[in-house]
Amino acid sequence: MTSQRYFFLILILGSLTALGPFSIDMYLPGFPAIAQNLHTTVPQVALSLSSFFVGISAGQLLYGPLLDRFGRKNPLYFGLVLYVVASLGCLAVHRIETLIALRFVQAIGSCAAAVASVALVRDLFPVQENAKVFSLLMLVLSVSPLLAPTIGGYVTAAYGWQAVFVALGGLGFLLLVATALWLPNGNPPDSTLSLRPRPILANFWAVLREPQFTTYALTGAVSFSGLFAYVAGSPLVFMDLYHVESRVYGWIFAFLSIGLIGSSQVNSLLLRRYRSEQIVLVALGCQLLITTVLLGLTSAGVLGLGGTVALLFLFLSCLGFTSPNTSALSLAPFTRHAGSAAALMGGIQMAAGALASVGVSLFHAHSALPMVGIMAGTSLLALGLLRVGRQRVTQLVATMPGVGGAMH
Repeated sequence: MTSQRYFFLILILGSLTALGPFSIDMYLPGFPAIAQNLHTTVPQVALSLSSFFVGISAGQLLYGPLLDRFGRKNPLYFGLVLYVVASLGCLAVHRIETLIALRFVQAIGSCAAAVASVALVRDLFPVQENAKVFSLLMLVLSVSPLLAPTIGGYVTAAYGWQAVFVALGGLGFLLLVATALWLPNGNPPDSTLSLRPRPILANFWAVLREPQFTTYALTGAVSFSGLFAYVAGSPLVFMDLYHVESRVYGWIFAFLSIGLIGSSQVNSLLLRRYRSEQIVLVALGCQLLITTVLLGLTSAGVLGLGGTVALLFLFLSCLGFTSPNTSALSLAPFTRHAGSAAALMGGIQMAAGALASVGVSLFHAHSALPMVGIMAGTSLLALGLLRVGRQRVTQLVATMPGVGGAMH
């Protein structure tokens, strides 16, 4: 593969991966305007974010078997068309309930891009390069929180929040064209795979029985759910509590995303000397320490805007190390069922994210405590899951004939 083709492939796969996050981040600065226009509250508008997470979680489980059965591109075409239609439908809403429902449908469409891009990484690149490729995708993915809220803030201020969904629909259409013209097919369709419920559930069960998958998929999902708590809570924290305007909020959100971008690229360098398992363990320990300090200072009421931004920057930096490595380690054992494994991994991650975002919406108390409390709790739980899971995998590997005790 030439360097130019490699770059272009990473760009397309990264853009597909970023479609869902871009759909999340770009409309965040419009929360107050949406609440005012639809005669509701910001926490109620945040439920449209939660419904998006629920849609991605459910949709990924749907697309996994379809990607294995029909190949990667046909389900991707369907999902992108559905995404464009739902995005344009958001222009005509007059009730918050309608927006919540359409965001669910929009998520069902966008998650086809997320699952297909992860499965194609497993299809098109050697397994030993997967962690590096996921780090490169994280670089493209990081453009979303860097640009989306900033652009969204200016678009909302100039043209209204509905214009954001016009832009999202246009993005979905461009990705549809790029997929049709330039994206490779990946693994061919497998007509032997049944779409009946029992075989599909059997495939998912086979994936769940792999201890390396359950260890790192659960660890990655719970760790990453802290990001969803931050995304759901940040409009209230910055725009309501610290009284920054929507455009300034977009710039703060973009600055914080630099931590995620930078650490994901440092991760690529660290992989030359350290194993993914080692990086994840250290990063999660740091993540727990940072969120504990954030929770303590927030509870004491001594943390201002600058301190909040600084600690959130460090928190997001930790996620840049954990997410690429947990993704690669989760998918490493699979070849034939890579689509189902990618879907299940994504579904677990989005389910955890939905719970975290709903928690922030339900327990809002005109305070940052719900957001930072969930971030700290998920960091602690993720580290516990990792330690228990690693011990289980090590014990199973040690009992295999001709295999030593080191986890691989």
